[in-house]
Amino acid sequence: MAKPIVAIVGRPNVGKSTLFNKLIGERRSIVEDTPGVTRDRIYAEAEWCERRFILIDTGGIEPKSEDTILKQMRTQAEIAVDSADVIVFMCDIRAGLLADDRDIAIMLKKSGKPIIVAVNKVDSVGAVPFEFYEFYELGFEREPIAISSLHGTGSGDLLDAILEECDFSDSDGEEDGAISVAVIGKPNAGKSSIINRMCGEERMIVSDIAGTTRDAVDTRVKNDHGVFNFIDTAGIRRKAKVEDRIEKFSVLRANMAVERADVCLIMIDAQDGITEQDEKIAGIAHEAGKASIIVVNKWDSIEKENSTVNTYNTKIRTALSYMPYAPIVYLSAKTGQRVANLYPMIKNVYLEASRRVTTGMLNDLLADAMARVQPPSDKGKRLKIYYMTQVSANPPTFVIFCNSEELFHFSYRRYIENCLRDAFGFEGTPIKIIIRQRGEDSSD
Repeated sequence: MAKPIVAIVGRPNVGKSTLFNKLIGERRSIVEDTPGVTRDRIYAEAEWCERRFILIDTGGIEPKSEDTILKQMRTQAEIAVDSADVIVFMCDIRAGLLADDRDIAIMLKKSGKPIIVAVNKVDSVGAVPFEFYEFYELGFEREPIAISSLHGTGSGDLLDAILEECDFSDSDGEEDGAISVAVIGKPNAGKSSIINRMCGEERMIVSDIAGTTRDAVDTRVKNDHGVFNFIDTAGIRRKAKVEDRIEKFSVLRANMAVERADVCLIMIDAQDGITEQDEKIAGIAHEAGKASIIVVNKWDSIEKENSTVNTYNTKIRTALSYMPYAPIVYLSAKTGQRVANLYPMIKNVYLEASRRVTTGMLNDLLADAMARVQPPSDKGKRLKIYYMTQVSANPPTFVIFCNSEELFHFSYRRYIENCLRDAFGFEGTPIKIIIRQRGEDSSD
């Protein structure tokens, strides 16, 4: 089930990071009294009453500031607002209701998202101070909630309010078997164009002006291959200043899209080639254990020779050496070249990621693998592998029980993974292998 996204926004130094750390139960955000410490968005999973959601901490918003850093932080917060399902608007009772709070409130109302006003630094026990009631002037439907992010008071009421506003019924098409596909990549790599081409109509606004796509838009398609839910995740960039700092926005947006996806299409601009930014974005899908396809777009614009594809393949495989399992397809969203190949590829990698193998078949494979390549030894002690079993899918996850986790070298783990792929496929999906150590027994 897709987890709802909750963003914490507000002016600098109102206690957003302290609340974020309190709600996720660990110190993830840097907390300091200096305004502007949190510049990038930070996200983590939070849980309340056995319900889980994604919580985003943002840098403070100063609506009218022209300072470069503060403008970047404002843009970050705007992305969070665009992406979130629910917004927690934090204010500071000690500072009172300021003009900037009112300006932020106007911005949030335009988003149309559920807004929960959390008035922070209400540290006293008992009745709330008289100053608390001025925050009703912000005019939101839900009454403000008094909290102390430092001491944790009021956090239960805030979490209850968050759960009331979150929609946990969206299963991303689970009931009708829809496959959720996140289209991730740098801005202007052609993400909206590929969705339009696959839908056969202009669902997304496409423009050379970076930043055309502001919201993460879902597009549903039903055809002979099945039902698909495409998540467009184009990053935000401004027409005026396109700088390196903006590139990281696409990474932040991709994080949330990948969380919701079954399959990721990693879009690479053929004109740019594989870049460091592409590596970061692909790494998000890999670390999340998502089935992936590497899509090289704008292939029609490349002058080709006999070795062009091989050269590109080598560069991509070298840069993305951690995901050799992902198939590569070269296409053009503009002309439609090879776009039709994507549907069967998406379905195939999804099925491969969902594959389950019986314990009996796994241990037959394990016995054969150990007969061909003997487990490693060190200082006279040899690795003994007892058995292997699959514990989950999406991604396929296997537990191997052995006598020594330390002796189970990375190289032998990779060997076992390659044996699994040779025997069962698992194309397009990462494989997770967990090593469990136990004492020697009769299994020896």
